[in-house]
Amino acid sequence: MFRSLASVLATLAAVAALPAFGHETWLDAKRWQVAPESRIAVDLINGERFAGIELAYFQRRIERLEALRDGAGAPIDGRAGDIPAIQMDAGAEGLVRIVYRSNLSRLTYTEDNQFADFVAHKALEGTMAAHTARGLPETGFNEGYRRFAKALIGVGDGAGRDTRAGLETEFVALANPYTDDLSGGLPVQLFYRQDVRADAQIEIFERAPDGNVTVSTLRTDAEGRATIPVRPGHVYLLDAVVIREPEPVLAEEEEIVWETLWAAMTFAVRE
Repeated sequence: MFRSLASVLATLAAVAALPAFGHETWLDAKRWQVAPESRIAVDLINGERFAGIELAYFQRRIERLEALRDGAGAPIDGRAGDIPAIQMDAGAEGLVRIVYRSNLSRLTYTEDNQFADFVAHKALEGTMAAHTARGLPETGFNEGYRRFAKALIGVGDGAGRDTRAGLETEFVALANPYTDDLSGGLPVQLFYRQDVRADAQIEIFERAPDGNVTVSTLRTDAEGRATIPVRPGHVYLLDAVVIREPEPVLAEEEEIVWETLWAAMTFAVRE
């Protein structure tokens, strides 16, 4: 118990030490393809450029953590301090989709241009004009944020398809990275609530087998679709951010002036 508590405290301290903006949270599998009836282990990671710290399982931070297979879902439980945060039986062959939704967290912008740099990096056009029009200060204000992450893991043959998992914002893979021909790329679609996100930036983090990471961006089309260039044996993180003015009750309760929703999806491409 003491070891678990120490792990939790160390994790929270490490998160607090991260930059106050622009970092992603994602699900990173120890192995992206596993044998049936073996074990799946997935880290919950917070960081930048597809590298960061492994967060311990901490129930207070989690709104939803679930494994989906063939349209059926099962909650994933853990113990405080568990690293990897997600440890579960792989079960039978097929595509397993792990989905995560965080509770609301808050950060304060304390430096000049910090918010402007963030919205520019995430291509959140019109945000600074709206910020100024609302009479908000350049520093000393709070943002609330939530994370919506999905990981695609192949068990055995990995057969199956990704569909919407009910996240407020999410990516859906329109092909299976473990069974389909991806020579033309992996098509994906980006959603916000019940609508597609047209002309939205997708940031693509590609990690090679040697650990080298490259970063690029694409924009979705009018149907919220984009095709991600992929290579065999590489691992990918897709990231897209929604920013909105919070509902008045939430703004008052949490003392926030902006709310961001981060969609992330991770997967590997079979060799």
